[in-house]
Amino acid sequence: MRALKSNILIVTSEFPPQPGGIGNHAYNLALHLNNSGHNVIVIADQRSKTGAEEASFDTTLPFSVERITLYNLRFVMYLKRVLLTFKCMRNATHCIATGKFSLWNVAFCRFFIKIKTIAVVHGTEVNFKSSILKKSIDFSLKRFDKIVAVSNYTNSLITHLNASNVVIPNGITISEWENSKEKIELKGEPALTTVGRVSSRKGQLNVIKQLPELIKKFPKLHYHCVGIPTEANNFIKIAKSLGVKSYVTFHGSVDDDKLKQSLEATDIFVMLSSESVTGDVEGFGIAILEANAMGIPAIGARGCGIEDAIKNGSSGILIDVNDTSAFIDGISRILQDSAIFKTESIMWANKHDWSHIIKRYESLM
Repeated sequence: MRALKSNILIVTSEFPPQPGGIGNHAYNLALHLNNSGHNVIVIADQRSKTGAEEASFDTTLPFSVERITLYNLRFVMYLKRVLLTFKCMRNATHCIATGKFSLWNVAFCRFFIKIKTIAVVHGTEVNFKSSILKKSIDFSLKRFDKIVAVSNYTNSLITHLNASNVVIPNGITISEWENSKEKIELKGEPALTTVGRVSSRKGQLNVIKQLPELIKKFPKLHYHCVGIPTEANNFIKIAKSLGVKSYVTFHGSVDDDKLKQSLEATDIFVMLSSESVTGDVEGFGIAILEANAMGIPAIGARGCGIEDAIKNGSSGILIDVNDTSAFIDGISRILQDSAIFKTESIMWANKHDWSHIIKRYESLM
């Protein structure tokens, strides 16, 4: 039997089974640290009304999860998070904080408990428009021994701290992205797909606005949006006003099998993310690597974390978000050299398997 290496506490603002990129990252961090022989405890919120979904999910995990019960009075949850974090930190050798409130929470507790601490920064939590919130996060981050940025873009948002920063990209579990047994067909030649919550940050609207020019070059093109349709109704109205409504399909949220089938039927994955009015940014773009793992190259936006998720010219092509000419050229290039891009995409995704990424976190311990 392997000896336990460390007692690691992970404090996160999100955690499965509810959706969220920060939660997905925290889950894989906990799982792979546990599989490497560490003792892991996770503190996370209950986000469903009854907590039944979380309770059922947590029983399947090989590590412990402490959930903060959902209350209408949010400050009660905040207080309970702090108290539980304080309690668990006393028995931990290392604490990893990920997500906005977690950074404040762990930074506060560290005034009283001196253990090794690591902050994981995804993007939005260090890009507040409010100067007060921004200063509070800066103050909190200075309390950590190490800061992990998930991309060079995210790291650029905190260079002013002169802290001990390191960039470790997001990871994927390659074995979860094997080809599906059943096949489907997606409308379009080519079929373009974006996976993610339908929102200004994910960039579906940036693609829709460029469709009038794209379909002049590719008259059979069709754009597929897979994900929670938060702003879909508004985007449909804009597509209709541009005369391209028939070239766009919103599929809504789908299960894992349907997602894999949709990706396999896609010619090019697209993510033209941009910053929202509140400062919400794309810190990395994990959905791009998931598409790459299935051999689907991507076209993504410069000026955000997507620059780290795409190996330009190999696993996909980076463009300025509103450069329609570059968008058209990118589609043409990928279609022309589809076999090469497919091979390079898979190789690029394999380099981001969690078996590699977790070793970089362990080296920080």
